[in-house]
Amino acid sequence: MRQIPVDTANATVMVAKAPQPKVKDRRTGEIATDAETGATMMTVDVMFAANDEVEILSITVPEPGISAELAMGTPVALTGLVARPWENEFNGQKRHGIAFRAVAVTSLADAAAKPKAA
Repeated sequence: MRQIPVDTANATVMVAKAPQPKVKDRRTGEIATDAETGATMMTVDVMFAANDEVEILSITVPEPGISAELAMGTPVALTGLVARPWENEFNGQKRHGIAFRAVAVTSLADAAAKPKAA
């Protein structure tokens, strides 16, 4: 599957919705897990602002990659963010989109709150 690295260096990223477990199957309530590690997958909605454009992105992240206390409005860094185009067919309807996945979502509020060494 094609993965496109996303440059976040000049972006402002803030949590729009706190992390939630990613549901693999809505009918059964099955939670998604990482195929390689078995870690629970989480979804974090973020406000992504870059180049005078703002979007809300839903990003899938393995649970160990989420720093504690990611409340709405928390500024964050996205490590290893990639975009993956997808396409499928459901009930005769073709659907397509872009899925976003990151290795980690880290709070920047903790770093900003720490006093600088003299």
